Amino acid sequence: MSKDRNIDRKRRAVVKGLSTLAVLPAAALARTGTAGARPNILFILADDLGWADLSVYGNTDFRTPNLDRLAAQGVRLTQAYSNSAVCSATRFGLITGRYQYRLRGGLEEPIAGASDTIGLPPDHPTLPSLLKAAGYRTALFGKWHLGSLPNFGPLKSGYETFYGNYGGAIDYFTHKPGVGDNVKEDLYEGEVPVHEVGYYTDLLGDRAAAYIRRQTKDQPFLLSLHYTAPHWPWEGPGDEAVSKEVTNIFHYDGGDLKTYAKMVTALDASIGRVLKALEQKGLAENTIVVFSSDNGGERFSKTWPFAGQKTELLEGGIRVPAIVRWPARIKAGQVSEQVAISMDWLPTLLAAAGTEPAASHPPDGRNLLPVLVGDEKLVERTLFWRYKANAQRAVRSGDWKYLKLNGNEFLFDLSKDQRERANLAAKFPDKFADLKLQWEQWNGEMLPITPDVRTHGVNGKVQADKYAPEGTD
Repeated sequence: MSKDRNIDRKRRAVVKGLSTLAVLPAAALARTGTAGARPNILFILADDLGWADLSVYGNTDFRTPNLDRLAAQGVRLTQAYSNSAVCSATRFGLITGRYQYRLRGGLEEPIAGASDTIGLPPDHPTLPSLLKAAGYRTALFGKWHLGSLPNFGPLKSGYETFYGNYGGAIDYFTHKPGVGDNVKEDLYEGEVPVHEVGYYTDLLGDRAAAYIRRQTKDQPFLLSLHYTAPHWPWEGPGDEAVSKEVTNIFHYDGGDLKTYAKMVTALDASIGRVLKALEQKGLAENTIVVFSSDNGGERFSKTWPFAGQKTELLEGGIRVPAIVRWPARIKAGQVSEQVAISMDWLPTLLAAAGTEPAASHPPDGRNLLPVLVGDEKLVERTLFWRYKANAQRAVRSGDWKYLKLNGNEFLFDLSKDQRERANLAAKFPDKFADLKLQWEQWNGEMLPITPDVRTHGVNGKVQADKYAPEGTD
């Protein structure tokens, strides 16, 4: 077993202790002027947003002024990753702080619709349930996609308030997961179906802003704002006519760069209204705002300088934007090369809230709060991925990346070769063999891929577009 692998296993074994050490003591809080005031948390998640889709990450086709401003007021991560190259799998990692492959539902790529057995178990500790137990109000507005009613849902996994869609994708105007008069809307208030008129991105932002305006300073809150934008169908605000012409929720015959720009700028504007509500309520100073995406970009996304896109373990499929602002503790105007992943947010945010993960379910993610607030230097990471029943494999260890794709194997030095073009496997055979072995050892700790697992057409499975619309990712 390699030295890096030994270190990584030891870190996971003592993660509870690490998390406890990272909780800010009362004296440290007093020095920052936040003693007795635990931070609010606003976690904003985009859907299928590419690494370079924001102007602050290099997009020159359109501007995203609100998210650019958010980055200027905090820290922008340049080496953040999603837990998976598709949606619901990443959401398992995000909400549990663990590799999604530890749960049956997390093996699906993605969850394919209603099931009595496949979803996030209500008894599993989650970010909202742990914060709720620590005295936080908890709310989710937007996309759930971690299992269907009646067995699964946000209200069963720690959220007190929910408004949004249970499945993977809905039309931005009809709020349906498919086309036709017989298809029901996937829009809920708690566990009750509701009907509302409006562009979904705007509806979510308005709900979130209204929720913030109802909060007081005597009890902290977690607000998860999980947009479906800019996921297909390709509809921007004002595109009701396009919505009426869509014949397939996957919208393979639709979209263009202009429409995509409208979708992303509408997302940015909606987030801007939510951030304004924080400021007007006087809560911005002690609210942690996190912005990220659930996986890499889709067909109209910009992922430069990376190759690949959603559903691929190339950097373009798993490298995502990530921004963190917390004026009370995080210095503004920072750009960080810290390697991070979706499942890190649970231990990081719990530490900021003065609590810790459940001892029964130690996280695979790492508490990065000391790095974000400047108390520690960058920490080296070893991260693992698998996709399509192991047909794709990846390890990121330091600057090295092992990748298996389409039956071919590669070794890249990401510090020099971000586009993953120079295969160094033959030049550094020991490193190549070591990372392959690390992946095998890690994979042995995860749940196996069994014949009943839906993995995007591998091993005889039906391709994603043959599934019911509510199963889309």
